[in-house]
Amino acid sequence: MKSGTDASASSAFPLAMAREGTRVRIHKLVGGKGLEMRLTSLGLNVGSEIVVALHQGGKLVVLREETRLALGAGMAHKILVVER
Repeated sequence: MKSGTDASASSAFPLAMAREGTRVRIHKLVGGKGLEMRLTSLGLNVGSEIVVALHQGGKLVVLREETRLALGAGMAHKILVVER
């Protein structure tokens, strides 16, 4: 039987593919230490729950608690999430 972590890994997808209004949990950050440090300084660390508030073209606005963050498509593709 698969553990919850294995099941989450198989259903993880890039944040850039999430629809507006979707609540997701960050599963993995795919990139170097610089990217990981930048995202965690913004509060986007593994395990965080966020809501996709706006998805227009390749740009996203996400909500993390009371904070709104704008992300470009490149960064959004490096954040793997699972739907909540």
